[in-house]
Amino acid sequence: MDTHQVDVYVVVDIFLLLLIGVGPKIALVPFLDLTSGLDAATRSRVTRTMLTTAGVVALILVVFGELLRRLLHFSTGALSIAGGIVLLMIALLMIRGPAPESAGHHGSEEGEGRDPLQTAVFPLAVPYLLNPAGIVVLVTLSADADSLGLFAAVLGALAAVLVLDVAVFRFANRVSEHLDEGRMLITEKVFGFLLAALAVQLALNGLDDVGVITLAR
Repeated sequence: MDTHQVDVYVVVDIFLLLLIGVGPKIALVPFLDLTSGLDAATRSRVTRTMLTTAGVVALILVVFGELLRRLLHFSTGALSIAGGIVLLMIALLMIRGPAPESAGHHGSEEGEGRDPLQTAVFPLAVPYLLNPAGIVVLVTLSADADSLGLFAAVLGALAAVLVLDVAVFRFANRVSEHLDEGRMLITEKVFGFLLAALAVQLALNGLDDVGVITLAR
């Protein structure tokens, strides 16, 4: 993506990248699973905490991502490789599903016995809602945002994605009791496979950025 000139195509590209990285799809099934046993009031608090945490962290990465990259002495290529590896781990968990001994239990054991608000921060806010692809995109955009126009475009696209997140998860709270669990699981498996492809692409892009390989353009 060429960010030297901000136009409608660049804005749309940024929005789509952030939709992958901070959008609701990866977090939706884990959210429904981890909040399935909660009352409506607690589920709403979890939703607010998850959305607020992801939004604040995303904003910090946009503003300070390049500074953090310089302080910690890593390249955006290295970040892309690391993001691809972590995203692949998440994708494999989505594809594999729960262990056989936990099959048939409603709700994930990952959040069992934990404060729901802690679960809202981890793993729901990070790394599900703000996922590794999102972290890579936000830090890279922070490094590339050398003009006020581009910075404003990134903030606008991020705000639009977060508004979409709010709408999706509020709707999910209202209809969660009526969702077909089997269909949601199938969706999770399919999307997990697509995420695995995205993870590989992130790693390949990182290897290309650091000069280990050369990708065909």
